[in-house]
Amino acid sequence: MAEDESVPAPEVVALPSEKNEDVSNGDEIVRWSDGIEYRQMAFDSHIPVITVQQPGSMIDIPPCPDLSRYQSPYQWSATRKNLMTYLACSVNGVAAYASGSYASPEDQLRQKWGVSHAVFMLGITVFTIGFGVAPMILAPFSEINGRRPVFVLTGILFVAMQAACALTPTFSGMLVCRFLMGVGGSTFSTMVGGILADMWSSKERNTPMVLFTGATLFGTGLGPLVSGVIAQRLLWRWVFYVQIISSGLIVGLVAAFFSETRGSTILEQKAKAINQWYDKLDALGVYLQDDRPTSDSQHPYHRIRYTTNNPKPSVFKMIGHSLYRPMHMLVTEPVVMSFSAWISFAWAILYLQFGSVPLIFSTSYNFSLEQTGYVFTSQCVAAIISTVLHIRQEPFMLKYYPSKMTTPEGRLLPTCIMATFLPISLFWLGWTCFPSIHWILPTIAVGIATMGIFSIFLAVFNYTADAYGPYTSSALAASGVCRNLLGGAFPLVVHPLYLNLGFQAASSLLGAVAVVLTLVPVVLVWKGPRIRERSRIAKEFVGKEG
Repeated sequence: MAEDESVPAPEVVALPSEKNEDVSNGDEIVRWSDGIEYRQMAFDSHIPVITVQQPGSMIDIPPCPDLSRYQSPYQWSATRKNLMTYLACSVNGVAAYASGSYASPEDQLRQKWGVSHAVFMLGITVFTIGFGVAPMILAPFSEINGRRPVFVLTGILFVAMQAACALTPTFSGMLVCRFLMGVGGSTFSTMVGGILADMWSSKERNTPMVLFTGATLFGTGLGPLVSGVIAQRLLWRWVFYVQIISSGLIVGLVAAFFSETRGSTILEQKAKAINQWYDKLDALGVYLQDDRPTSDSQHPYHRIRYTTNNPKPSVFKMIGHSLYRPMHMLVTEPVVMSFSAWISFAWAILYLQFGSVPLIFSTSYNFSLEQTGYVFTSQCVAAIISTVLHIRQEPFMLKYYPSKMTTPEGRLLPTCIMATFLPISLFWLGWTCFPSIHWILPTIAVGIATMGIFSIFLAVFNYTADAYGPYTSSALAASGVCRNLLGGAFPLVVHPLYLNLGFQAASSLLGAVAVVLTLVPVVLVWKGPRIRERSRIAKEFVGKEG
């Protein structure tokens, strides 16, 4: 500020005699230490920015940092939140794309490296292992350093490993690169849920979560669709070159436009920026005037610093915690256990299609690689239809059945119907894939299966978040590990299952398992409150839904 000789020189303020003494100062916690008043940083904290110089001094005061950069993500504009949502869903889509594109150049690569079908499909298995296990290690780093650095760095690893896959001369090199690609892409799936929760309140979160699910299933279908055409017409390396271009573009946009969304990290950055400015003022002998009434209003001039007062455990302790709690919940929580089995089987069917669709359609209809790739168009279309339906579903339920939507179980009511699409589609596919029946019928069955998987995926995320509150991440981590490991294992058994049992018997067997697992949401709608009340973790949220 300009020099104002009417302002008296600041007095020396008498401080509490005991250092680190915590006292109340309005709605903030203040800690005095070595003549400095430490205040708790919050998004609504009052930040003194009025500077006071000694009379007669002519000091060039450094400008206050731009604090608008450190706004709560909940208070961001709708445009900014939508941009962040689209970016997060886009990177999730390219990760899903990468998981399904690997199988398309199978013939070229098996001939090049002389491996069997089962051995070649290990490329999908190792990808899902990295995809499922890595978040258990990476999640603590996002807790400490924020989401953006982990998101960007793993994105760079993801793109780099795609380039390595395109250039590797050996099958073992391909497996290593696929595993590391899964590690890099894992945050694009597991961290997106947390990013959306950082920005959108629970009442606003349905549409973003639906878009996230839609991007996952659309990308999973787009991978074999596009890669089937590429592998038919070009060399196998172009399957990965196209991924490098598309993923590199999306990751570049993330690096350029993705903002930190984790609230505690933003507050730490805000406190650091303010404290650095205050340090410069102290060095120049410039004081701050707190223009808000305080508990010590007779002495408005303070040496102030801000702290988040949020000590964090070591990385190793957080990793141990991240590994232990999900596995503990998996074996002790009936809801987590049943949901993990349900979504794992659904995910296994999704990955099974990478091998079953080409096998069924090439055998029954003599489809080429490119033509079998086109079958996955039904998966992409189904993902779009499901996205539209689920966006409209919650407003419909809130309008006509508002009382049902006040509990986690009420949200499962539509799923009890739509989840039946998965067993129906499996029987449908198996008993319509005869050469005498038009290929469009089994193709539609693939789309119907996608709609069922979509409903299951979204129901697991929403119910878990409603039932477990702050323990949601651990519960979802448990189901995430299970679904990725089982999903990666199923492509290895495609040929033995379908060739030994036959298309009809194999599909019927899978359909029967799906029928049993479809009882999971029915049981939870019926007995869910009682089951949660018996849970040591979920019971504290019973009666607090809504």
